[in-house]
Amino acid sequence: MRLIIGEDEGLLREGLSRLLTDEGYDVVATASTATELVAHTLMLRPRLVITDIRMPPGNARDGIEAALSLRASMPDLAVLVLSQHVDSAGATELLTAGARGVGYLLKQRLIDVDPFLQAVQEVLDGGTVIDSTVVDTMMKRSRPDNEIDRLSPRRRETLALMAEGMSNSRIAAKLVVTDHAVARNISAIFDTLGLPPSPDDHRRVLAVLKYLDRQVR
Repeated sequence: MRLIIGEDEGLLREGLSRLLTDEGYDVVATASTATELVAHTLMLRPRLVITDIRMPPGNARDGIEAALSLRASMPDLAVLVLSQHVDSAGATELLTAGARGVGYLLKQRLIDVDPFLQAVQEVLDGGTVIDSTVVDTMMKRSRPDNEIDRLSPRRRETLALMAEGMSNSRIAAKLVVTDHAVARNISAIFDTLGLPPSPDDHRRVLAVLKYLDRQVR
């Protein structure tokens, strides 16, 4: 899989490049600025972009804005944000623009290599991976009178774990229940949120988007 890394810290940028290359990924370019990231991505058309949020030239939200711009022109591009900052608004913007193949991880929480590599592959496979700290920050900014509030505490807990990118089996293990119980709860969540079955059946992604939107407004 072809990918590009956008990171202004040289040591981390090169470390990520070597790690991913050793794991068999094709790192076709690296970028130290958001401007370079956009230019390289549009020219080389990778499958995945890994980007920081605060990057030159503005050192503000340049990385997330670059990712949003790229997703607008390349809808199938997978994006994994890797930052030490929690930007819950940016995470919501990115997810709202298209939740398939989106991740947001915090550098300081990646103690081991394996969870990072698992997240890279899950995002490449079209999954959504959001660090639990980012989700917690969103939850602190909740608004009242939303359909999410009609969910039972157990179903809200299930939906929160879905927002972290957990599969049904992982949710079952976390909550110490059966896979069947998780599937039943998720079906009830879809019904409560008014998400009927569809041909592409993106209800899981749509439910997570509703949950995240509930937390940040």
